[in-house]
Amino acid sequence: MSGTSLDGVDGVVVQFSQDGALQVLAHASSPMPPNVRDELLRLNSRQGQDELHRAALAGNAMALLYAQVVQQLLQATGLAPHAITAIGAHGQTVRHQPGAHDGVGYTLQLLNPALLAERTGITVVADLRSRDVAAGGQGAPLVPAFHQQVFAPPAGDWGLVLNIGGIANVSVLPPPDQPAPVRGWDCGPGNALMDAWCQRHTGQPFDQDGRWAASGHVLPALLAQLLREPFLQQAPPKSTGRDLFHWAWLEQQLCAFGDAAAADVQATLTAFTAQACADSVRPFSDGAHTLLVCGGGALNAYLMAQLQQRLPQLQVTSTAARGLPPLQVEAAAFAWLARQCWLGQAGNLPAVTGAQGPRILGAIYQA
Repeated sequence: MSGTSLDGVDGVVVQFSQDGALQVLAHASSPMPPNVRDELLRLNSRQGQDELHRAALAGNAMALLYAQVVQQLLQATGLAPHAITAIGAHGQTVRHQPGAHDGVGYTLQLLNPALLAERTGITVVADLRSRDVAAGGQGAPLVPAFHQQVFAPPAGDWGLVLNIGGIANVSVLPPPDQPAPVRGWDCGPGNALMDAWCQRHTGQPFDQDGRWAASGHVLPALLAQLLREPFLQQAPPKSTGRDLFHWAWLEQQLCAFGDAAAADVQATLTAFTAQACADSVRPFSDGAHTLLVCGGGALNAYLMAQLQQRLPQLQVTSTAARGLPPLQVEAAAFAWLARQCWLGQAGNLPAVTGAQGPRILGAIYQA
């Protein structure tokens, strides 16, 4: 998995039992090379020319980076390639436009899955979002079905899972004794804006533990302006990405705040992410006791404290409390989606994405 944070690739080896229960055998990661990250950002923001050529080469670069992580995992476990049924490979999203332009739209994850299969000797399941979009869905989020599989609440309780990657998304999991559907949607920005501001002003790729944000003060007028973004008021099903929450969007928001201290802006961006997430979660918190948080945002102590402050009725904690560390959840989800495809079973939830019905997601590239 490589997400909208563009900070690197996470991979896991997952062993599934017949009933779908899982055990993570190993986790490996590799940082995103700066030149690859910069090119992906340029492609996402439509900078430069010859996009088809550059996108193809970026897809090759992602396949080679994924292959490195696969080799790390094989070495860590002592497994041979033939012991792995398939690689679930997400690719790198550079455009996400479901329903736009022609009524169908598209979602584009850069990857050369044929090259990944060739370099690893393992079957690859890729292109996991486009079938849902073709069926009228958002193509995202896809993880709520997996969250229901691994974080299902006990009888009488609702489950809430918040993934804070570059973009944040929430899953609302009904109690097993209630017939309500699983729900989920993108809340808004996760780490993307915070990371971009931190990189621009400190040279660091992210704000470690939120310490820089904690040194500043939230700017109420700026926070109020950020929260007026129409996407936040839009009803689900909905999804978003860097197509909306990008650097130019942030610069526009900051036009009237040119004298603001950089640390104060960082504090406000952190508050913005926390508020957008809390506003998504709060309507479903009455029957819940815990908010499980995964993704890189779960490692930001200041952000986690901001969430807890806004949701005092919930215990805000990392998914590690349920046995799955926060940086493993998303990669494990795409392993599960690959397994669904391999078994010929649906991977989407129409109540989440808005698709016309359940669909088998992904294309298979045999080793």
